[in-house]
Amino acid sequence: MTARITRLAGAILLEQENQYFLIGNTKQPCNWQQEGFETPDEIDAVKQPFLLLTPVRTIAIEGQHLTVDQSNGATELAQALATRFLIRRNGSVSDRLWRIVTGENDETGASAEQQINITWLIDMPERIWEIVRDAALKCL
Repeated sequence: MTARITRLAGAILLEQENQYFLIGNTKQPCNWQQEGFETPDEIDAVKQPFLLLTPVRTIAIEGQHLTVDQSNGATELAQALATRFLIRRNGSVSDRLWRIVTGENDETGASAEQQINITWLIDMPERIWEIVRDAALKCL
């Protein structure tokens, strides 16, 4: 099964098998109804790194997005994405880590690809990703 991943108000939106998870804290205001979801009670990714969103209509993830091919459930994938992308001290999605995975940089902007398969990221041993993560998040 294929999961689709995109950004929503600075957080990550994961869709797999008609389940939607918000991963990380939002970085900007979000009109949840306009985006197609019930307003979450509380978003605090330090306490709870991901939460299940309730759709109020059909959600269409269009444009550039990430994909993951895997047999694990959506909850396990949400946890893996939180482990890979969140800054632990504040629960925000690291834009640096996101750009490493998507291949974006200041000169090129977003990748021209509509779908970027990141199954490799989920399959990568956590110890290896920690080396990348520590180097990317190190204050310069």
